[in-house]
Amino acid sequence: MKIEEQIRTYIASQTDSKRNELEELHQFILKIMPDCQLWFLDGKDANGKIVSNPNIGYGLYTITYKDGKSRDFYQIGLSGNTTGISVYIMGIEDKTYLPQNFGNEIGKASVTGYCIKFKTIKDINLHTLEAAIRFGIASTTLK
Repeated sequence: MKIEEQIRTYIASQTDSKRNELEELHQFILKIMPDCQLWFLDGKDANGKIVSNPNIGYGLYTITYKDGKSRDFYQIGLSGNTTGISVYIMGIEDKTYLPQNFGNEIGKASVTGYCIKFKTIKDINLHTLEAAIRFGIASTTLK
């Protein structure tokens, strides 16, 4: 199954309200990153055990580990979860940056070093979310 198909199937599998919001956010991120590489992670490990929520990924950056090994990963992630929606902004080295610079402006959301988690789109400021996403893209594009 192609990645675009996996994404459509994942979004369609959600409850009505979450499905609509995930589709809206999917299109929102695609407008910010129109030519990005798409990813879909089903949340299962190599043995088929569920280890995380499924994720839609956007963009590409290379993670380099301390031992010199590296792997490719997405820059921005989107996932539905039991309490709402999470937007992952990967690759930001300063784990205090997102909460300090976007936490007070984003609205009713939990902001960690790489994740903005909220119950519904109505609870957040989309301009602030866009600024956080653009910061994450710029942070990982420079590497």
